[in-house]
Amino acid sequence: MLGYHPTDSIVLVALHGDRGRFGGRVRLGIPRSAREWPAVADQLAEALVEGGERRGTRPDGIVAFLCQDPAEGESPLRVMERLRPLAQRLRTACGALDVPVYEALCISAGRFWSYCCPDSRCCPPDGTPLVTPGTSVMAAAATYAGIQVRGSLKDMEARLRPWQRGTRNADAQLRALDDAGVALVPAILGEKGRDGVCEDTLLLARALIRRLDQSPPGGDRAAADARDDGLLTHDEAARVILGLQDRLTRDRAAEWMEGPDAAPALRLWRALARRCVGAYVEHSAAPLTLAGWVAWSTGDEPAARIALGLALEVDAEYVFARLLHQACNEGLDPESLRRCLRTERDIRTEAGADDTKADAGGAEAGAPRRPRDRGPRRPGAGGSAARRMAGLRPAVRSPLGAPTRTATGPGSGGGRVRSRSAGQNRPADPTGTE
Repeated sequence: MLGYHPTDSIVLVALHGDRGRFGGRVRLGIPRSAREWPAVADQLAEALVEGGERRGTRPDGIVAFLCQDPAEGESPLRVMERLRPLAQRLRTACGALDVPVYEALCISAGRFWSYCCPDSRCCPPDGTPLVTPGTSVMAAAATYAGIQVRGSLKDMEARLRPWQRGTRNADAQLRALDDAGVALVPAILGEKGRDGVCEDTLLLARALIRRLDQSPPGGDRAAADARDDGLLTHDEAARVILGLQDRLTRDRAAEWMEGPDAAPALRLWRALARRCVGAYVEHSAAPLTLAGWVAWSTGDEPAARIALGLALEVDAEYVFARLLHQACNEGLDPESLRRCLRTERDIRTEAGADDTKADAGGAEAGAPRRPRDRGPRRPGAGGSAARRMAGLRPAVRSPLGAPTRTATGPGSGGGRVRSRSAGQNRPADPTGTE
């Protein structure tokens, strides 16, 4: 249902009608502190129910899933008992909104337990084994609808998280970021100015996209990511990461969203997010948002929500990520934003403002703009792309993916669960899904 296997997650699924048709879904990370459980349960229930009401489909019931594997030295049965108060709080929160929880399940270490069924004949005390992945009726229906399950949430997040400090690559990247920052200030204040830095950033990003495109990924995801990492130098990555902190530069980079540019651009944004190490972790909001946008634009909604959720984890006020996250979760159509970005690119081309038509390899450079006077820009502020998000329209959905979406993160409207700054015990990674 989610496109990945949730880990350390609360998942609520809305049911509709006598046959229990699946509706909206919300997913939230399980807070480490039990003191946060009541507030999280209330907000999740409110987000799911009110999200359905806004689209005229109030749930008739809800199924709750608590997914968490045992910690070291802990048994799956102990996990189930430890999370029992959270399951009860979710049932109470949904009941307070006049929507019953038909079933609440704990999934741990390949087994599941029911918090609602007291009959040990169908729900034994030691749990029930999960079916082999890919063999259930739901898996068959998902495959028929074109939904691909790509491992666990933890695996998908690992492709986007920064390298660990203390490794040779991470330390070298940190030094390169420091050096690039020192060089960037004189460049902005000097003859090049802010617009010149924008041009340089886009030209370099375009060259890196071509380099990645000429080296198709192979092997498993970890091997492919490692290969991509090896195709970028630390200095190149640092210059693009810092350049993308300018919101208009970032908006221009968002134009690599479709066609042959999309796949290598997505690989570049993921690789740059992994290189935002140490004190530069908040700089990853820009490449994470671009990764989320390209994933959404190319139809990979689960990957888009994860990338945008991580962007909001490091910067809860990052406007472009908030708007994209909300639009993706509410089932809007990315084509409207794509059309706006195409129009801006065409206007620049017609005006002759496209002076970077080709990179060293002779490919079109994606139309970086000619320097012109602009006012001050703040990283993360809503640029032209963010301002156009209001024009998005509801999307056409596949038969299996027909239920409503409910956002649970910053910028989602009702039922918001706030993201916290990096390093804190955040209540959740906001990932509303269909």
